[in-house]
Amino acid sequence: MTIKDLTTQNLILFEAISGSRAFGLATENSDTDIRGIYYIPKEDFFGLNYIPQISNETDDITYYEIGRLIELLQKNNPNILEILASPEDCIQKKHSLIDLLKPEDFLSKLCKDTFAGYAISQIKKAKGLNKKILNPVEKERKSILDFCFILENSSSLPLKEWLSRAHKTQEKCGLSAIDHTKGMFALFYDENYSLGYKGIIQNEEANQVSVSSIPKEEKSVAYLFCNLDAYSTYCKDYKEYWKWVSERNEDRYNVNQNHGQNYDSKNMMHTIRLLQSCEHIFKTGSMQIRVENRDELLDIKAGNWSYDHVMKKAEDLIKSIEHYYSISTLPAEPDLKRTTKILVEIREQLYHKLTI
Repeated sequence: MTIKDLTTQNLILFEAISGSRAFGLATENSDTDIRGIYYIPKEDFFGLNYIPQISNETDDITYYEIGRLIELLQKNNPNILEILASPEDCIQKKHSLIDLLKPEDFLSKLCKDTFAGYAISQIKKAKGLNKKILNPVEKERKSILDFCFILENSSSLPLKEWLSRAHKTQEKCGLSAIDHTKGMFALFYDENYSLGYKGIIQNEEANQVSVSSIPKEEKSVAYLFCNLDAYSTYCKDYKEYWKWVSERNEDRYNVNQNHGQNYDSKNMMHTIRLLQSCEHIFKTGSMQIRVENRDELLDIKAGNWSYDHVMKKAEDLIKSIEHYYSISTLPAEPDLKRTTKILVEIREQLYHKLTI
């Protein structure tokens, strides 16, 4: 089943413009997103062809089957609640049965997790992005040798620097672990390759140093410390950073680089909007889609706020949400029995009408 099928078979119950245009945040470059509700024909609902959601290739047009919609409403999904609260000037089609669905029948204290919880996850993501932008990882990958140090008197010297100064190579070295220590080794040197030492590492991809069999009569020439914890952290950061580079949206990244604030300004604008929406729910027990602070939010999107300023705004909203949540009279969760009964009533009227 496709969007065209929904139209030609007259299955669409509701259709509205959503996203930035519904929020009152559209600019001349904004896309037009459509969200809607449909019902599946009786024979498909009772048969094996139930389809819960239909979208176009770019996902800017999405329709939810009435059963799936109510299931998500009962979970206080923000995107789905926003469909029901669409501003009148955004609604393009509405079946009379949709009037049976009211946001207030579904709003509950679950919104703290679904609205604010998601927003907080985006704040953490923004902090991670900020860290990546401010702390780029060089493409040339370090080896474990870069995390090894030679102890000298009361200080330490990077292994590579020590090897260079002493005109030695890591391949001629042999290591022996020192009991009751972590990451500490006695270092031996075999100028003629006659003792079969394994070197400090066997190849550049090694994730730990090698230990060798050392003859008892041999004397160590130095003590080496290998910071394996720092190396493990570096490997994790390297993998995450270059995965992010390969997956990031270059156009959006360049915009963020141009405004120089080191965060995804568009994402943070919507995060602040979501927190404000959550605050409104617990303040009033109702939803408000169209924002009252368009200029402020677009100012964030344009990158005119510093990273710290945006974070402070988010933290203040989270504190406010916690306060209003604590005194809210909203139920702990939606009344599943009553809202499911609404779904049954809608289906009965739709299918009864079809069989007359």
